[in-house]
Amino acid sequence: MMQAEIAVLRFGLGAKPGELAAAADEPRAWLMSQIKGPAPLAVNTTLAPSAQIFAGLLAARDERQKMKQGSAGQGADTKLFNAIREAYQPHYRAQVLARAQSAALTTRPFAERLVHFWSNHFAVSADKGVVFGLAGTLENEAIRPHVGGRFVDLLMAVEQHPAMIAFLDNQYSVGRDSTAAQFAARPRGPDAKAPIRQFGINENLAREILELHTLGVNGGYSQTDVTSFAQIITGWSIGGGKGRLAGGVPGRFYFRDNLHEPGPKAFLGKTYAEQGQRQGEAVLADLARRPETANFIAGKLVRHFIADDPPPPAVERVARAFLKSGGDLPSVYAALIESPEAWNADARKFKTPQDFVFSALRALNVSPSQPEEVIRTFDLLGQRQYTPGSPAGWPDTSKSWDGSDALMHRVLWASRVGAKYENGVEPADLAAASLGAYTRPETLTALRRASSSGQAVALLLMSPEFQRR
Repeated sequence: MMQAEIAVLRFGLGAKPGELAAAADEPRAWLMSQIKGPAPLAVNTTLAPSAQIFAGLLAARDERQKMKQGSAGQGADTKLFNAIREAYQPHYRAQVLARAQSAALTTRPFAERLVHFWSNHFAVSADKGVVFGLAGTLENEAIRPHVGGRFVDLLMAVEQHPAMIAFLDNQYSVGRDSTAAQFAARPRGPDAKAPIRQFGINENLAREILELHTLGVNGGYSQTDVTSFAQIITGWSIGGGKGRLAGGVPGRFYFRDNLHEPGPKAFLGKTYAEQGQRQGEAVLADLARRPETANFIAGKLVRHFIADDPPPPAVERVARAFLKSGGDLPSVYAALIESPEAWNADARKFKTPQDFVFSALRALNVSPSQPEEVIRTFDLLGQRQYTPGSPAGWPDTSKSWDGSDALMHRVLWASRVGAKYENGVEPADLAAASLGAYTRPETLTALRRASSSGQAVALLLMSPEFQRR
């Protein structure tokens, strides 16, 4: 009973007209058919690749340097920063619009939800200037192609994407005994004593890979392991630059051997003798196979799809599938689908603002046409797209989203949406198509008593059953 509703609402993004009927015969098969292979955008649009966007950043920085060297006067840096942000703005807007349109139109909503899950798991935040125009490219270039593949390939693609490297500053991480550090340590100047610059490692990327992307905060690693791993991935950088920092295609992953800390390194009880870039890739491959990673990923998947407090049997089932399959993600998703706990009709999660908006678009069978309306909507609801503010991503439990102020903002948005549907909408039919058997008698009564179709639409969107998935 209600298995079609669970498949479409809990695993998908909300029901489009006819979708509950399409999933009714075999809900599990309907879900399984969506998870093989890449998850392309559902809209025919051309988004600039990260390399092109990053190359534009480098050109803007060069222009800023020229302005500083000239007589640009006070405020030149501020003006150039604003100019760079304005140049990035069209890319960010296009990425946000494409994501919303894809969520509204996709015929593979389970795969699309998984894209959103992994984008939040491997979070970067557009409020960091260098990432502003790149955040959506991580989702489209690293996550979508691998969402139906192997976890190790997904992990490798994400950690070598320029948005992740720039977000966590790994391009500035330099091994103490690297060629670049040794060169910089040579005395310069008349007294031949002072080195020209001091370099050091940056632990940001290493720490977040361990804490947030693979093992989890309780995954059994130490600060020594973090430092060692940071040394292992020194040199993982972004192409472009000038002089001694030149090399590679601007805006693409580039391994700078002169920044890499040389030699074998111990990490989690194992010595890695590989050289250069292969050393970091060997560590990622091992991290992707560890039981701690399987348990951490399983816990997050179960929390996202089943319950804020993940049922241990479901977590164990998904973790076993992860380990047995070597991180084959379709096998992991299948174990999630086959978990009995996932089909408990009473275990419903409160929707995040993103879930709420995308499910409303699907219920009303509409797709946004202007990026400004999407941006304003999520600014109002408190979940600005691609901007979680930290590497931990957006929270995934009801206590983070069901406060009174947040609900009032949802009421305001639902009222604005409803105002567009004063005619031509039969609310009871809309409830049946979007909620199916979850529709409560009380909601139907409220819809019948509404003073207009627009008010009924707003009431439906704010009903307790629509606010959960």
